Amino acid sequence: MLAAFTFNTAENLPVGLLEPISRDLDVSVSAVGLLVTGYGATVAVASLPLAHGVRAVPRRHVLTGVLGTLVVSSAAAALASSYGVLLAARLLTALAQALFWAVMGPVAVGLFAPGVRGRVVGALSVAGSLALVLGVPLGTWLGRWSHWQLPVGTLAVPALVCLVTVAVLLPTSRPDAEPAAYARRPDARRFATVLAASALSATGAFTGYTYVVTFLGEVGGFSPGALDALLVAFGVACLAGVTLTGAVLDRRPRSALATAVATQAVGMLGLYTFGTRPVAAVAFLMLMGGALGPVFMTTQNAMLGCAPGRTDIALAANSGLYNAGIAAGAALGGLILPLAGVRATFLTGGLTTAAAYGVLLGERLLRGRTPAG
Repeated sequence: MLAAFTFNTAENLPVGLLEPISRDLDVSVSAVGLLVTGYGATVAVASLPLAHGVRAVPRRHVLTGVLGTLVVSSAAAALASSYGVLLAARLLTALAQALFWAVMGPVAVGLFAPGVRGRVVGALSVAGSLALVLGVPLGTWLGRWSHWQLPVGTLAVPALVCLVTVAVLLPTSRPDAEPAAYARRPDARRFATVLAASALSATGAFTGYTYVVTFLGEVGGFSPGALDALLVAFGVACLAGVTLTGAVLDRRPRSALATAVATQAVGMLGLYTFGTRPVAAVAFLMLMGGALGPVFMTTQNAMLGCAPGRTDIALAANSGLYNAGIAAGAALGGLILPLAGVRATFLTGGLTTAAAYGVLLGERLLRGRTPAG
């Protein structure tokens, strides 16, 4: 859980530090946004090959290597004096995260009975969502109060704690012999549908979220001090969303996924439509926050239930496509920003997320028309 918190903080921290990094390294805000794009693209490209390459390596060894890489890359980013060095450190962290999300799920849920595995996924997602509640807002505050390198380098500390804990306590076992190595109900069509919805949802979310600080300042008219509070509120909404969704995930996994995607679409389209009204902007921002974490959580849970092969490979595929969506969304938002303004990034993101909901609805309708047998 601490590792999930640390990785999610590392992934999203540049969103809150766009302007300080831009000023210090003398690059554009859009260029700093590419730190998110490059991160997501690396995870997208590397997830499946890395997961396949270590499929026979005991999970304890894989996780210690992953966490050691996070320690090194965090320290390297903190010492970066140029944009190129910072980008390289970010890509190294992304390689570690590509493996982390593939390996962590089967290891954790395999310790529990199948009937409560959704709650385990929910608990891990709560830890990851705390990155938006505590990690990113605190890192943003530290970066503005002192220097952006401080919060970036500080991430090496919890990563080191996780490294030592896993190396000492996690048993060594064959990956294919673990209880959650294979899905309970393999379903190739469901697998493909969830992957498509995952990629579209991520693309939609990060088309707008990458530039949410700019949106709230320019469109909503919020002061810099209010922006910090809104980032915290966004994280709280995300935490509340994964907590509530985790409680029902074992009983209604399909409904939980569809509801999360639909809520994200409503939140983003609401921000586009009513973003100039502060009260409405806050309300729709909370809706978006309440859905962002549950979308990834519910797709990961679906992989554990419907993967047609090994669950770690399925989780790597989902993480890869989700991060491909992050990269595509951040890049798309960066293209839209100078052409149509930051408000249009939320319109585009909302419509893309609505398309993800359409994919899920289409699969549900098709399943209802398929004769049982």
